[in-house]
Amino acid sequence: MRNRNANKSRSAQVLTMLLLSLTLGAPAAAQGPVKGKSAPAAKAAAVKNQTPGQPQLVDSIIAVVNDEVITRQELEQRLRTVEARAVKQNVNLPPRAEFQQQLLEQMVLERAQMQLAKEAGIQVDDIMLDRAIGRIAEQNKMTPQKFREELEREGTPFAKFREEIRQQIIMQRLREREVDSKIQVAESEIDNYLGAEKNTAKNQQELHLAQILVRIPENASADQIAEREKRAQSVLQQAKSGGDFAKLSASFSDASEALAGGELGWRTPERLPKLFLDGVANLTPGQVSPLLRSAIGFHILKLVGKRDAVKSAASAPAVQQTHARHILIKVNQAVPVNEARRKLTELKQRLDNGAAKFEDLAKLFSNDLSASQGGDLGWLYPGDTVPEFERAMDALQPNQVSEPIESPFGVHLIQVLERKTDEVSQERQRSAARMAIREIKIEEATQDWQRQVRDRAYVEFRTDEK
Repeated sequence: MRNRNANKSRSAQVLTMLLLSLTLGAPAAAQGPVKGKSAPAAKAAAVKNQTPGQPQLVDSIIAVVNDEVITRQELEQRLRTVEARAVKQNVNLPPRAEFQQQLLEQMVLERAQMQLAKEAGIQVDDIMLDRAIGRIAEQNKMTPQKFREELEREGTPFAKFREEIRQQIIMQRLREREVDSKIQVAESEIDNYLGAEKNTAKNQQELHLAQILVRIPENASADQIAEREKRAQSVLQQAKSGGDFAKLSASFSDASEALAGGELGWRTPERLPKLFLDGVANLTPGQVSPLLRSAIGFHILKLVGKRDAVKSAASAPAVQQTHARHILIKVNQAVPVNEARRKLTELKQRLDNGAAKFEDLAKLFSNDLSASQGGDLGWLYPGDTVPEFERAMDALQPNQVSEPIESPFGVHLIQVLERKTDEVSQERQRSAARMAIREIKIEEATQDWQRQVRDRAYVEFRTDEK
């Protein structure tokens, strides 16, 4: 099935990734603001259950963010969630005392962003929220009801999960408004990008990086910068002495991926800042870079690995195109995945026996917009369809029909009609280059924007409050 996300902005792709990351067993732990409560009011609420004569504090304030508070109970809930996620993902976390301040900083930033979103009037209604949760359930190959049951069986109240998803979407929309919408890509930047890709396409490699970021506050003084540099140098020394990079990231990094071990994943050189490329240019996998300085702070990079890159549509002079068609049966409460597979297996038997034509069955049974064209998807480039569909399609010979294949859209029968090798159009190359440049710019601008949001918020930590 054609990958509709391929032609959307990166902001939509990021939202999808956020939703996909919230899979069973690893829901986001973001808590909503203590609405309408000032710090004194929240504290009073926290102690209202004390027994007369035997004072027993059930909660307390650990941080004030503008006119709202974060309580110790909220921090404890987030700590438990992160620890449970780390166990499931086999990530080694440092002792609690070493990373809970990082986690608290993350909660402060989230709270400040939610306050900005509220001021901007950004909301997510229940209908949109239900659709988002439905997509998450679909990615987990479950009906919404089954997904809810599984969440609650694993100890996550569904109402809490809904509000976490609502908050994630609101923060994404805020970023789209404050960052993404302001990013522009000049034609000269595209020309330079394509020229650089052409020069490096023959031996291009992807790099797997992890980073630790020690952020510099906005408008920092010389003393503040020196203090941050000293902290970064200390972390760098630990990393170069064989310290666990993931633990150091969780303990000291100010980057959004800190609690995921600082993982940046696999990236082609075009998707990395020049500062990063220069910093790891002479490293072998496993080595750590020297201290790198950018506009937002000090970076420490680890080169986790290298591999040959898959050529992108922007760089490949010629690619294989596939002319394919399909029959899609969507999975929902009325049609579970097993029923969809059974129905398509019956249709495939009719095709194999010559009892029906593919285009006729597509018109009768397919739930896709292509049904009226007999399921015809036209000529497809690599990356035009979701990975599950593309892998199955690439394995077929012309005129061959696949077995039922599952994807995020449902269950498919796929038939390849023909293949050809053709040059990628100039328009397509420039479009791919524009998207890649935007991705880099958005990532860098987002880090700077988040720093500004954090530095402009009034934040008071009450770590000694009892």
